[in-house]
Amino acid sequence: MAYIPPNLRRSKDPQRPSPVPEMLEPIFNRKLKLGSSKHDAGASTNCIEYGDHAVHRSFVCGLDNNKSISSDHFEEVPEEPDEQKRSVTINLATDNDKACANISRSPWESIAANVWPDVLSACNIVKNEMEEKPKMVARFGNILFDENDLLSLESASEHQVAETAFKAMRTCFDTGVPATYMEKIVHKVVPKIGVDFVQDKDIYHVQLYDGTRQILCKCTVKEDKKLELYKVQLNQVRHMVADIFCFDEDLDLRLALYTRSTLFALPDDEMNSIRILINSAIPDPKVKGGLRWPVGKSYSGNYTVVGVWHNEFKSYKSPSLKLKVRNVDRFLFKAGTGVATIEINLKFRRIISDIQDGEIDTDSIYNGFKDKLRLIWDHFLSWED
Repeated sequence: MAYIPPNLRRSKDPQRPSPVPEMLEPIFNRKLKLGSSKHDAGASTNCIEYGDHAVHRSFVCGLDNNKSISSDHFEEVPEEPDEQKRSVTINLATDNDKACANISRSPWESIAANVWPDVLSACNIVKNEMEEKPKMVARFGNILFDENDLLSLESASEHQVAETAFKAMRTCFDTGVPATYMEKIVHKVVPKIGVDFVQDKDIYHVQLYDGTRQILCKCTVKEDKKLELYKVQLNQVRHMVADIFCFDEDLDLRLALYTRSTLFALPDDEMNSIRILINSAIPDPKVKGGLRWPVGKSYSGNYTVVGVWHNEFKSYKSPSLKLKVRNVDRFLFKAGTGVATIEINLKFRRIISDIQDGEIDTDSIYNGFKDKLRLIWDHFLSWED
């Protein structure tokens, strides 16, 4: 029997569930999602790293004293290890303000107050220790719980959730959203938030591993259907992550501050190996990730292909925001799994540079940060207007 590469194989089970989460119902009809500890199986191909002083916190919004969590509000998600489902250990502070429940302030004001010190600290650390300019992004999706934590959440009250249930829990953030939500963002939200269309782009990301580190090669497709390399980068490094459980909204929120280094002067032998791999790639919409390699051509020199993404996106910009609406088809070679998702990212363009430049007073920057969080609550956390 001929050898069939993993990304060309199709499931024999027609009932196998899609890895893309179903639409969730509002508030506590909404089901919290359970991820599997087996997601760690793909950790070696994960292209996200954390800085030495990185902070990853979790906050809860919209959970009042009259509601509790039971096992009826959980369901398992398919065991598909992929890049955006990396489990991490988080800790939630126990004061009521961080629980964001039954307080006079709006949820975006409470989140801003609790996240802001970490934003300032991460910006200062990056400024003092790194040359790269950090970026801040808001992502929208579902926070997934490890199934082993179900018992710790069963019948927990709001107070117990804040003080016990979310302590040292393993969670992951699923960035996949349904097509109806994407349509809402493009046709209804974009005209309201003052961003203008910039471009459509179709690019491929090729992840390579040389035994010591991973690099990311960004490529476009030429007229002859061959890839053209235009940028080589190191892994993204996160320095601050805040996950916000929004129990009274359809979606949860992740705020992340990160850096990514671009490699400009690799040795000639390394660049030659990279170009051989890129030139050998064959775009193929029938395979997971959108790329395949001839047998024996997925490695060159010290480099091996470990993952591919096909990334089709529309971008919109204003002076203070950058919105990306994208269809992403990912495939991880070692895990042998792939997933196609729709994702929405909102970058804060000025806040981080204003903090590091020090030319604008911090209170003014903080007020701008609060305004952006309010914009998110107004437009990005529900399926419908």
